[in-house]
Amino acid sequence: MSKQTYRVCFCCRRRFKLASAEAPAEIKSIFDRYSENGTISVDNLHRFLVEVQKQENATVEDAGAIINSLHEPKHLNIFHRSGLNLEQFFKYLFGDINPPIDPRRGVHHDMHDPLSHYYIYTGHNSYLTGNQLSSDCSDVPIINALQNGVRVIELDIWPNSTKDDVDVLHGRTLTTPVQLIKCLRSIKEHAFSASEYPVVITLEDHLPRHLQAKVAEMINETFGDMLFVPGSDGLREFPSPESLKRKVMISTKPPKEYLEAKDLSGEQNEVKEGKQSAEAEPWGREISINKSRTNDEDDLNEEEAHEDDDDDEVDRKSQQIAVPEYKRLIAIHAGKGKGGLDDWLRLDPNKVRRLSLSELELEKAAVTHAKEIIRFTQRNLLRVYPKGIRFDSSNYNPLIGWMHGAQMVALNMQGYGRSLWVMRGMFRANGGCGYVRKPDILLKTGNEIFDPKAKLPVKTTLKVTVFMGEGWYYDFRHTHFDTYSPPDFYTRVGIAGVPADTLMKKTRTLEDNWIPNWNEHFEFPLTVPELALLRIEVHEYDMSDKDDFGGQTCLPVSELREGIRAVPLHNQKGEPYRSVKLLMRFQFI
Repeated sequence: MSKQTYRVCFCCRRRFKLASAEAPAEIKSIFDRYSENGTISVDNLHRFLVEVQKQENATVEDAGAIINSLHEPKHLNIFHRSGLNLEQFFKYLFGDINPPIDPRRGVHHDMHDPLSHYYIYTGHNSYLTGNQLSSDCSDVPIINALQNGVRVIELDIWPNSTKDDVDVLHGRTLTTPVQLIKCLRSIKEHAFSASEYPVVITLEDHLPRHLQAKVAEMINETFGDMLFVPGSDGLREFPSPESLKRKVMISTKPPKEYLEAKDLSGEQNEVKEGKQSAEAEPWGREISINKSRTNDEDDLNEEEAHEDDDDDEVDRKSQQIAVPEYKRLIAIHAGKGKGGLDDWLRLDPNKVRRLSLSELELEKAAVTHAKEIIRFTQRNLLRVYPKGIRFDSSNYNPLIGWMHGAQMVALNMQGYGRSLWVMRGMFRANGGCGYVRKPDILLKTGNEIFDPKAKLPVKTTLKVTVFMGEGWYYDFRHTHFDTYSPPDFYTRVGIAGVPADTLMKKTRTLEDNWIPNWNEHFEFPLTVPELALLRIEVHEYDMSDKDDFGGQTCLPVSELREGIRAVPLHNQKGEPYRSVKLLMRFQFI
């Protein structure tokens, strides 16, 4: 890896020297401070873990384990077996045993509070393999979601073509159906492959009475004792995730009289074909907290509202003929009810429920009812779903929901882009179990209700040092980024959080370098660190076209380990690269 050649034309070639990874000056300085005679001893490594890495509970045995992991038996050296030289110290810092989040912590949030006190990893139209209009429906994306820790699966259930069975599909579109029973069996098989905490199945029901009875039979036979069934009086308070381990819950509106669906293809055609996707850039448009609303979006509110609207006249009739075995299975009742926003957010001391709002409805409601929304979510569940014109399965900024206490912020999991990166970052917390306890500030009552837009004092400042990166040389073709030279990398680093904390910064661009050494420092004042996520992206500068993508990750600030850490990067789909990572330092000052 000493030289690399790029062909410019049939007769000309360019040759570049390739440097090997070398410890940055600050790392060398720290090594000098803790080493004696060119070696860091076990005791001094322990001191380093406590003082620099802020691992207050680290023991001498932990330091010894690090040293032993870097000394393969055949390479043991009598002079170095009791410590680390500079090369080994650098290898430890940049190695897999030094991640930014401690994998040994596992589930560490208090899991004994009601479900309404937790953010829950939630998917939207979980059965779709692609766009919202013409892609296939399948149980494969459901399986993938569950294996990635998603805890809320949405199924739209419709009569099949012969009206004697139940299919899952996106109604009034060209999506090809998949049988409900196949989806249910896959959920049962994979529900707890990534987490033992409860799975919620939200049903958007478009069925006549006889098929509701069939669904009840399918659900009972498939899940059996795994199914959580509330008492006949419903729930006065939601149970805790701990009490619901390895349980499946059904959430939908109380059964309605079946109404034959009208064809809405004409309405869909009214949407302007030229409207740009929210993920139009190669890796997704930059996420934003404050979005302006267009007239087109306002006009579509009525179409979006179909997910959760109730019709009183239909409800009164349907409750008389509701299939009792189907109604009995509903653990989390959903529905807006009559009236407007004040009625939707009204609290009932005798029961809890789920309310669904589109992203646009939430944005509009947050302007006038921010505190009422947060108060509602302290006992009840709020689900937020993408607006109706996201036919390409793009997404919105999930922070809009989280900072207002919404537990079920539903995103389309089949795509990629910054919104999904932020979602995955949030649910890396708490051992990746799919449940993250909401900050205490969102659970305060009375006059202390949190205001997401209020200017609060800075609680802490996160200082981030971006030392260097490596691994692209091994994971990409040498002409992947630039046909005629090595890549020109830069790093973007910043915060996704409440509006006052949201900020992105970038390093300088380093030209023609597979192993860029930036050695740059950034500071991020945080007013609500409990809701802050650290966003990290690497791009390759391209003078003539859009910059190329070089990796990304998103990390919950509340779980960052201070000190010098090796940060593995992921591709656009969220899959980890084999080799690509950054060496960074995190400090709270």
